[in-house]
Amino acid sequence: MKKTLLATCAALCMMAAAAAPAPFMPEAESLNTYTAPDWFRDAKFGIWSHWGPQSVPRAGDWYARNMYMYGSPQYEHHLKNYGHPSKAGYKDIIPLWKAEKFDPQALMALYKRAGARYFVSMGVHHDNFDLWNSKHHRWNAVKMGPKRDIVGAWRDAALAAGLRFGVSEHLGASYAWWSTSHGADPKGPQQGVPYDGADPAFADLYHPAHQEPYADNGNSWYAKSPAWHREWYDRVTDLLTQYQPDLLYTDGGIPFGVVGRTMVSEFYNRNMAAHQGKLEAVYNHKDIGSGEFLRKAGVQDVERGVMEGINPQPWQTDTSIGDWFYSEGYKYKKTADVVYMLADIVSKNGNLLLNVVQYPDGSLPPECRQFVAEMAAWMEVNGDAIYGTRPWKIFGEGPTKAASGHFKENTAYTAADIRFTTKAGDLYAITMGEPAGQVRIASLGKKSALESRPVKNVTLLGSKAALKWTQQDDGLVIALPAGLPTSIASSFRIGF
Repeated sequence: MKKTLLATCAALCMMAAAAAPAPFMPEAESLNTYTAPDWFRDAKFGIWSHWGPQSVPRAGDWYARNMYMYGSPQYEHHLKNYGHPSKAGYKDIIPLWKAEKFDPQALMALYKRAGARYFVSMGVHHDNFDLWNSKHHRWNAVKMGPKRDIVGAWRDAALAAGLRFGVSEHLGASYAWWSTSHGADPKGPQQGVPYDGADPAFADLYHPAHQEPYADNGNSWYAKSPAWHREWYDRVTDLLTQYQPDLLYTDGGIPFGVVGRTMVSEFYNRNMAAHQGKLEAVYNHKDIGSGEFLRKAGVQDVERGVMEGINPQPWQTDTSIGDWFYSEGYKYKKTADVVYMLADIVSKNGNLLLNVVQYPDGSLPPECRQFVAEMAAWMEVNGDAIYGTRPWKIFGEGPTKAASGHFKENTAYTAADIRFTTKAGDLYAITMGEPAGQVRIASLGKKSALESRPVKNVTLLGSKAALKWTQQDDGLVIALPAGLPTSIASSFRIGF
């Protein structure tokens, strides 16, 4: 196996070398020269469609894997609604995904009004089902299910709306993730009857039988099979070549050593060729799970969490307004939760990529429709404190210590918590709640060591009222007008 893997890597490197001379090569030293493009740093907020056949059962994330786990809620759900997974497996869910109400142009108009400056389409999830016109895989959305090029439809809508376009790939983990489909009930009337994943006729969906189980602690996300590495490379490269996204998100570290690094380097080089030598590409990967994490080689992604402080390099949080795939009864984030996350992330040099949950038919649940309307109203007033900004000397102040790290995102802020951003010489102060009476910013006191320049003017975004304010030794005190332009959070522009 080692010799086969080396041969695969060598072949990929020869392919890269045979192309025209390019600035990026598949070595860490070369990839670490990457610099994030200004469009990404200015955009701050993107929306993601984390959508596919796993939405059909309306039973949440990782349905395809968990429906083969005896006794799990999703196993029981599948048994009740579709039958035993030895006969009615995930392959039988795929035709039920029709996307009959999917209107990407209408959705993109909503997302643009809600403030998104880039949009990311799911390309392929761990379920091994490609959402594009795949050249290397029959299990794709053009041949099955909706029989429509989902990625292409999203791309056309995003570009027509003036948004940057990206894709996500979760494929690397699929080989081991699908191991549950090769099992059987350990007891009961179907004890020992193999699930449909064991049928060789469907090995190209569920993968061939192997001894590389998926470990939930992340140690075995990426399998060692050289044949799988090559398939992953071919399919992701096909996705990138056909749709020319400016952003690629990998759900984990860079997969498969030099194979993954070759894919990243070629992604960057093709992007530069398409933009007259200017690198406009963003590659998101994580420091959790398997694979290689190269902090400087792309834009670090933090799943459902935030950084503790200002990161010197641009980064991104990915999270969802609900479950990743539609789930009945799931508690959705409130718009205020998203606004506070966004302000905290941007103050720390990051971006927020938010999944807006879709029904299986492609339309939006009422909670998501309410969110995009409320977010549009807030961003229309406060967007100047978000877009095109950079971090200040500190990210913020206030009594609340924000949670930080992966899967830590539920911080209960108060209006006394402030987040700072800067642009064109001005400082923006965003309250992490609805203030009343007055706002005090301790960091801008006359005796503060952070800012030696005296405050010259203070305005409230969205308000024409002349504010009364005073810069005291221990803080800048702003008297609020009778009414605030937005109820969730207020943004002040401070000039010096």
